[in-house]
Amino acid sequence: MPRVAAIIVTYNSADELGPCLEALGRYAPEVEPVVVDNNSSDSSREIALRYPVRLLSNSRNAGFAGAVNQGVRATDAEYLLLLNPDTRLQTGIRPLLEAVSQPGTGAAAGLLSNPDGTPQTGFTVRRLPTATALIFEVLGINLLFSKNSVNRHYRCLDLDLTRPCVVEQPAGAFLLFSRQAWLTAGGFDERFWPVWFEDVDFCAALQGNDLRICFVPECTAEHKGGHSVGALPLKSRQKYWYVSLLKYGAKHYRTLAFRLLCAAVAVGSVLRFLRTAGQNQDAFEVQYAVFRHALRCLVGRTE
Repeated sequence: MPRVAAIIVTYNSADELGPCLEALGRYAPEVEPVVVDNNSSDSSREIALRYPVRLLSNSRNAGFAGAVNQGVRATDAEYLLLLNPDTRLQTGIRPLLEAVSQPGTGAAAGLLSNPDGTPQTGFTVRRLPTATALIFEVLGINLLFSKNSVNRHYRCLDLDLTRPCVVEQPAGAFLLFSRQAWLTAGGFDERFWPVWFEDVDFCAALQGNDLRICFVPECTAEHKGGHSVGALPLKSRQKYWYVSLLKYGAKHYRTLAFRLLCAAVAVGSVLRFLRTAGQNQDAFEVQYAVFRHALRCLVGRTE
């Protein structure tokens, strides 16, 4: 069996890391755990050292993409299993490995389930986002009218999650890829800092290099969801998400589509400000920062 290393990026993950590593050891004991800690202020590093892992401790938050690349470089394993610390394997990974070993395949993903056992429909697998899908997202249309055709297509609500198939964008919480595919894609783009859209961009890069991604529902992992981003200050979360969204748009969309996305983000920030007006100063500051960034991108500055 080829060597497989699990890359687990932690950021204040003390409450989740132990069960993640225990499940990995139970269901996939052949996998070598590599924990990359992004300067946690809790006991994440101490908990990692209770297990047979290779621990890389950063003195600053290198971001999710940067930490993943760091973990990949720290091992010479042929295959890399990307696991969020709030996942718990419920099966082995051999079917994933068999899928990703096929010629022309760059990655394979399993099924993510909620703690109650239901599949995480709309999250575990998505299609690569079109500009229209993200415009609907930032304007709240997908939230208000979740059954619209654009949202159904984007979130793969038409997909049978019990059947294996080729997909476009599985979640990075439970993703196996080959080292060669990682090299071909140029690794994870570290400009998506600290988090969001780096896994979407990686999947787009694989397909841009004619590498398919397989969905293998036989392999499952329970996923709590939102753990790492929940460790970020509330004031920063929205700003980071929109900045990463616009970086993705600048990289992948044509000029007109990107400008329309920028305008939609600006309009959406105004609508959110009006909805929360008078509630607190933080809400105003976040929406103002998002608005200003969207306008800068609209006129051609995408830093």
